[in-house]
Amino acid sequence: MAKLYAHWITVNYRESFGMHASSGILFNHESPLRGIEFVTRKVSDGVAKIKLGLADRLVLGNLDAERDWGFAADYVDAMWRMLQQPAPADYVIATGVTTTIRDMVRLAFSHAGLDWERHVATDPALLRPAEVDMLRGDASKARAALGWRASTSLAQLMGMMVDADIARQGVRA
Repeated sequence: MAKLYAHWITVNYRESFGMHASSGILFNHESPLRGIEFVTRKVSDGVAKIKLGLADRLVLGNLDAERDWGFAADYVDAMWRMLQQPAPADYVIATGVTTTIRDMVRLAFSHAGLDWERHVATDPALLRPAEVDMLRGDASKARAALGWRASTSLAQLMGMMVDADIARQGVRA
């Protein structure tokens, strides 16, 4: 609700007071700084621990959910571009590509030279009661108006996150 409120209050202030206020609807934007409670970071941290021999397995919920994940730095570039426009507007910032959690996990384990199927388990207790099956953003307006598109692939992003989590453990693989 807070995100929806933020969007509409931005529109309200722009229209009511003539403010140069743009709104960005940012789909999942990830980086090595992401909190451990988010699945991308839970995966990268789990891969790092398994690679370093600190854990044997990673337990996850729904591997079939599809998400549109992008690199936070790419999204910051989009926000900067929004603020450079002569007129304010609202933009969706997303890659437009959906990937299952299963495939994101495969990318992360592959980066570390590990077979994900040997280390990943699922637990029904981790399933969300109101899971959204698929989330994908349409950033065509941002491409057309801002000249923006995501430049970092999910494979590159997961590699970056796994490497950062290996480094966090204080050991080089």
